[in-house]
Formats: sequence, C-alpha cells, structure tokens
Amino acid sequence: MLVGFFLCLRKHGLPASLTELLDLLNALNQQLVFADIEAFYTLSRLVMVKDERHYDRFDRAFAEYFEGVHDVDLASAIPEEWLQRTIQRQLSEADKAALEGEGDLQSLLDKFRERLDEQQKRHAGGNKWIGTGGSSPFGAYGYHPEGIRIGQEGSNARRAVKVWDKREFRDLDDEAALNNRTMKLALRKLRRFARSGAANELDLENTVRATSRQGGLLDLQWQAERHNAVKVLLFFDVGGSMDDYIYECEQLFSAARSEFKHLEFFYFHNCIYEGVWKDNKRRFNQQIPLNDVLHTYGSDYKVLIIGDATMGPYEIAYPGGSVEHWNQESGEVWLRRLLDVYPKAVWLNPQDSARWPYYQSIELIQHIMEGRMYGLTLDGISAAIDELQ
Repeated sequence: MLVGFFLCLRKHGLPASLTELLDLLNALNQQLVFADIEAFYTLSRLVMVKDERHYDRFDRAFAEYFEGVHDVDLASAIPEEWLQRTIQRQLSEADKAALEGEGDLQSLLDKFRERLDEQQKRHAGGNKWIGTGGSSPFGAYGYHPEGIRIGQEGSNARRAVKVWDKREFRDLDDEAALNNRTMKLALRKLRRFARSGAANELDLENTVRATSRQGGLLDLQWQAERHNAVKVLLFFDVGGSMDDYIYECEQLFSAARSEFKHLEFFYFHNCIYEGVWKDNKRRFNQQIPLNDVLHTYGSDYKVLIIGDATMGPYEIAYPGGSVEHWNQESGEVWLRRLLDVYPKAVWLNPQDSARWPYYQSIELIQHIMEGRMYGLTLDGISAAIDELQ
C-alpha cells in the first residue's frame, strides 16, 4: 500500500529500508494513526528517518507524494473576503465527536472543487461551505477532524492537510546551503582533546576507585585539564571566480576560528605557488614565502584548502602559468611540497559538484590531491573531516 511512498523517499535520497517500511505498515495496522494526514506525516517521519539531516528531504518527498494538494490554486480561486475572520462557532465535545472525516486525500480534493464550483458567496460558522469559524472541512479558523486549511497561519485543531511544506528542517539538510551553526557542527568532530599542564582538575572516576581501595577513606585524585589539541591550517582562494563564494568562505572561517585553538590561515589566488599572504589588501607587497610556512608549522597540522579550482590548466602544470606573476616553478610542484609536509590535507570546493567534470583544472587538482576534494556542503565537510581523522 505504501510502496509508492517508500520509493518516493528513496528517490529523494533517504536511506529508508524495507524493515522501516514494514514497521510503518505494522504501526498503521495497529491504528496508531487513522484518517489523519498530519498524524501520518509525524508517524512516518518518526519511523522512516533516522538522521535529522534528512528531515528536509523527507518533507520534500512527502510533498511530492501528496502532490494533489498543490493542484488547488487556493489563493486565486477563493475571494479574500470569504476568509476574513469574523465570528467563530464554538463546538462542544459532542459536536466535535459527531464530525466525520472526508475519506482519503483525493476525495477531499474532489469535494473541495465541487464546493468551489457551487458556492456563490461568503459563509461563516457553517458546516459545509468554504468559510471561516465553522465545522466545514474547507476554510479558516474553524474545526474539522481533517480538511484543507486556507488563508491562515494555523488552525485551531492543528490538523490541516498541509504542514510539511513549511520546510522547517532545511538548515539540517547535508546538501543545504551552509551557515555558521551547521559548519561548527561539521567541524566539531575533528577536534581532539589532550590533557596537558598542571593537575588541577578533579578526576572523579579515579577518586572513586582510589577511595574504595582505601576502605572508604577519601583519596582525591587530580588530572590536567583537557585542551583542544587539533592544529589547523586554512588556505583560502580569493578573487576572480571565488567572489561568488565569499559568504560561504566567511562562514567557514568564522566557524573554524571558534572551534580550533590552534588555527592559522593564508590566502592564495587560483593555485598555491611560492608565496601566500595574510592580508588580501597587501597581497602584492606582504607575501609570506610558502617555504617559511612549511618550516614554521609542524607536520601534525591538518590542512584545509578552500577554492573552486577553476582556472586554466597551465596555471597548475607550467612555470609562468600564474595570471598574476611569473612563477618559476609550477603550481603542481608547490602543491606537492605542501602535501609532502602535511599528508593530512583536503580540498573543499564550493562549486556545485555536478560541474566538476567540465573543468580540466579540477581534474588536475583532484589528481594531485589523490581524490581528496570534497564539496563545501555539510555532507562534504563531514566526509573531509573523516579523511583528516
């Protein structure tokens, strides 16, 4: 019965299994929900989705599967004055219990179109016509066990058909546009803690163990504080085509600064050559030799290179290929020197991964990075962090 719904979820990238489909069918057989589309939405999401990153995909799949709801152009078909709130009918519990649902979604939509064709004027407080404040399944500010909510932010019964179109979880989607919070969550799992310094923090577990060995005589044990021990180098491509991704890079930089105590950053343009810089305004007269970077920061640093890798192939492969200066050695030579010192390195590309195959320069960078190029999405950052670990 729900095979079509299950296939729609899979089409939208949800890793739902047949076991979960059977669990959902079993829940329906036990009548955990009945004739309530919103309750079914909540139940099916609970059963079919195991990771909050997939909530938005579920909402999109749910909306597509129940696409009949979208066939009704509510805004243009109904005069605005029909939905203005005036009186509201108060229903007793007995009145509410006496109301019956309209059946499946298609029956509900068919009945809505029928009423819309027949109705000639505004109604309020009734039980049949499209209006307000009554017990009709169509309208606003009223009550009905199931129906189509029209022209209001929320319903008194909170049981309208369309609630999944709010897309409340779009920020959790692992392919969604990144913001500072989601980047922090993605970067956080790279952090590694080590204990260093004076032993001035109570070690509760060892205190309990030592006290037990002393027959209950308190024996306090101390330990050093835990500190963020991960060291990170960031290299940002700036200028040219990267101007389209300034916001994403700013968010990544802000998130990284808040997550890592040992963090250094540098800028480059298109490809890393013999010099990088800290201040983009003074990029031509205050460059830092890359060799100085390689000899200043130890090989225990993790390296993230952020750039769209979109350039002429000669900028990577040939001496003199840079568009800004004469480079005596190719970009590939300098990139390999960087990777020799920092084997834990990844490249984050903000450009849509679907476009990568069309750029020879991206293919060259991918080859140099030995495939360690990831998209600048939550999922891409997560995969890059796994690689760095």
